[in-house]
Parts: sequence; structure tokens; C-alpha cells
Amino acid sequence: MLLRRPSPLVDPASGVLRADHFQIAYATNDIDRAQAILADRYGIGAFRRLEGPLAAGGQIRVELAWVGPVMYELLTASGPGSAIYMDRLAPGDAFQLRHHHLGYLIHDAAQWQALLARADADGLPVPHVSHNPGFMDSCFVDAPELGHYL
Repeated sequence: MLLRRPSPLVDPASGVLRADHFQIAYATNDIDRAQAILADRYGIGAFRRLEGPLAAGGQIRVELAWVGPVMYELLTASGPGSAIYMDRLAPGDAFQLRHHHLGYLIHDAAQWQALLARADADGLPVPHVSHNPGFMDSCFVDAPELGHYL
């Protein structure tokens, strides 16, 4: 029996995992090494870099790669405002590469509001919201039972 992918039915109002999943993201304290691991061991090598300042004054670097409909993200950050990105890594200098979040495409303002309302109704914290006009709005919903953000 084949497992067929159903047509997408996205409705964040019915649950925070009921949105259009497209991304798997990992935090690391050595993004060059993490990128080499994904390329050499897992065959994901065509990354595009985004980097710059965080609103609070720190720095962030992100590497993005598409494999079919899935985007893989590697991220690292330092300085003021970086905790939301790096807080799942253990203290110390040893190399770490840890799952950070799943990314969901929210198609319009109504879905955005439904997602935030559902997270609130379910008691799921939203510790970070970012508005980048002309690029994207994003947030992290903490899913403590899952051990990562959504």
C-alpha cells in the first residue's frame, strides 16, 4: 500500500500544526561545520546565506537550502537578542547542531491571526515575533512537549 500525500488542508485555527509545513531548522554554534556536515553526509549543499544585525544589537547568520518542497535552515546568532535562537544549545564550546524549529507558511493575515489566537487558547507561549516589511513576518511558538519551536 502506498502512502499518498493528501492535498494540503491548512487551517491554523484548528491547531498550530495545521499550517503549511515547509521548513526544518537547526541551531548551531559552528555554522560552517554544520553546513559541511549537511553537504558531505546528507547531500544538502546549495545554501544561500542571509546575515545581519538583530533588532536588539546582536548578529545572526542563516544558511538556507531547498530540497524539493522542504527548506533546510541552519542558524547561529550571538550578542543581544540571540537567546531565542541559541537557547536550546548547551553551554560550552563543543560543537552542537540541534533541531530548533519547524517552519510553516502562513498565507494571509487571517491565518496569522488564527495561528496566534490558537496558540494563546492552547496555552502555547509565543516568545518571539518579528515583523520585516517587504520580506516576512515570523514568530516562534514554543512547543515544550516536542522540544522545539514551531
